[in-house]
Amino acid sequence: MVERLDANGPIDNGFIPVAPRSLEETGLNIGIVSDLALKILYFEGYMQASKLAEALCLPFSGVVDSVLEFIKRERLVEIKGSGTGAVREAGYQYAITDRGSQRARELLERSQYVGPAPVTLDDYNKSVRAQSVKDVFVTPSVVREALAHLVLDDSIVDRVGPAINSGRSLFLFGPPGNGKTSIAEAIGRIFLKGAIYIPHCIVIGGNIVTLYDLVSHQAMPEETKGRHVDQRWVRIRRPNIMVGGELTLESLDLVFNEVSKYYEAPFQLKANGGMLLVDDFGRQLARPTDLLNRWIVPLEKQVDYLTLHTGQKLEMPFDVLLVFSTNLEPAELVDEAFLRRIRHKIQIHDPSFDHYRLIFQRVCQEKGVPYDENGLAYLLKEHYIKPDIKLRACHPRDVVDQLIGIAHYHGTQPRLAPDLIDAAWDAYFVNLQYED
Repeated sequence: MVERLDANGPIDNGFIPVAPRSLEETGLNIGIVSDLALKILYFEGYMQASKLAEALCLPFSGVVDSVLEFIKRERLVEIKGSGTGAVREAGYQYAITDRGSQRARELLERSQYVGPAPVTLDDYNKSVRAQSVKDVFVTPSVVREALAHLVLDDSIVDRVGPAINSGRSLFLFGPPGNGKTSIAEAIGRIFLKGAIYIPHCIVIGGNIVTLYDLVSHQAMPEETKGRHVDQRWVRIRRPNIMVGGELTLESLDLVFNEVSKYYEAPFQLKANGGMLLVDDFGRQLARPTDLLNRWIVPLEKQVDYLTLHTGQKLEMPFDVLLVFSTNLEPAELVDEAFLRRIRHKIQIHDPSFDHYRLIFQRVCQEKGVPYDENGLAYLLKEHYIKPDIKLRACHPRDVVDQLIGIAHYHGTQPRLAPDLIDAAWDAYFVNLQYED
């Protein structure tokens, strides 16, 4: 299903996880759900059955009622009465027994995960295929609107759209300060117009892997037109995740917490269905070659291989627009084999004098500094042309910010006067004066 992204707000792709009507429809065995229910009751002491169902994110009727009946027969819980106004079994108060507490402590030694019930890996894989990033389709007008705050050549804008629609990979390179990260962030905001469902967590061979992350994901209200949604899933904006110098090889695999004894999904798994930006590529702690080798199979096959702490290998979907942004020369970072796997390469050059002027005018308007053509001409002649300094798209913002700070310190109004321009340049770009 093609998902067209426009300026009118989030667009769903048609995938809605339907609430299970029985334990069998959850895909889980009774042991997994009952163990989780016991751990919740262990911490709460006692709970109303309907509240336990809410904590498990599972329907009471047909699912949680059968789980409670099972652990009651095992004498792990007991009924302590009904809640206020309760007229059905969902209102019964359940308390954990001494035997149940002992069992819960044993379970917590194996895994301290307590929260919504997981979904199966098979159900997760199906959801990724149904909500693929490759089904996202943007038009030129959407891309131009997203990049309108940047001053770019039309050729660059026209190459961004096909890169998004490919749903594969993009390599942004060029000198620092010319907007590569800003372009990538704009692409990410385009993806945020779309909506997908992801599970709170996945169960793999009895191991819990948490996926939904309050930091990485933006939850959205349900819009289901009367359909009952499986509460184990969260409706979010398509992911837009950025990593930088903190990226390591270890962080690209399942992260096992030795204390809590469950896993957290790595960046690329959290980014499925959206964009993952590797910013400042080449400046990570891991060697660029090692990171590139790690990406070759996912880029080629659209699958990733993750490892449990037991050594077991798992095949996981890799459905991500992977964006690399770097200030370094590509030849220093990548070889031909890797570049071939990057479907789109865009070089971001230094701005022309005309583009620099337009950027400067925008910055002055935004910062409330009167624009003066003579002041800009002075800046260009004295601080760029004479010392042969390259233009950078970020310089207007930096120079004007410095100028404003200096003017306010001296109690004067910010203006593009030679003395303020010289002081701003010397304060911020002093290192450039010593270039050969």
